[in-house]
Amino acid sequence: MDALADLWGGDLPALDGPEAARELSRVLVMGLWNQLTRHQERNAPFRLIRIEVPATREGLARIALIRREEVVGFIQGMFGKEESLALPDRAHRALESLSEAGGLFIGVYEVARDPTKPASADDVVQTRRHIRDLTKVCEREIHEAVLSCTRARRQMLSSMPTTKPTLH
Repeated sequence: MDALADLWGGDLPALDGPEAARELSRVLVMGLWNQLTRHQERNAPFRLIRIEVPATREGLARIALIRREEVVGFIQGMFGKEESLALPDRAHRALESLSEAGGLFIGVYEVARDPTKPASADDVVQTRRHIRDLTKVCEREIHEAVLSCTRARRQMLSSMPTTKPTLH
């Protein structure tokens, strides 16, 4: 519930009754949650949103900002309100790669939106290609982080006793 409240700045939205509450639950919990759980399987990789942007500085700035928000959103979603987590090594490496990618995306955004920085049409096309390549890297790293944490959670759960200990 805290994660849901955070979507609205810390407080759940005011709802017009039980039907609105059911709809919110259906969309967020059942729809979004079920979609996210699909990505815990190797054959269902996570994909960042696909949008068409014009081959202009503005288009470049827009896609770079969107990609940065997606990467930062994933990292923040992974940590929630925690400042640190004990993550599997592969997930840790994935988050480091994603953090670096986020820095690259914000760098592209800053340069692309600054009209005082020179950029030819070829520069824009080439940078869009680099963003496309970096997007694939981010998708792979997000998927590996999810899979790594899923494996670790399953291993932890399988090692836990399934029966209550006998009290003497």
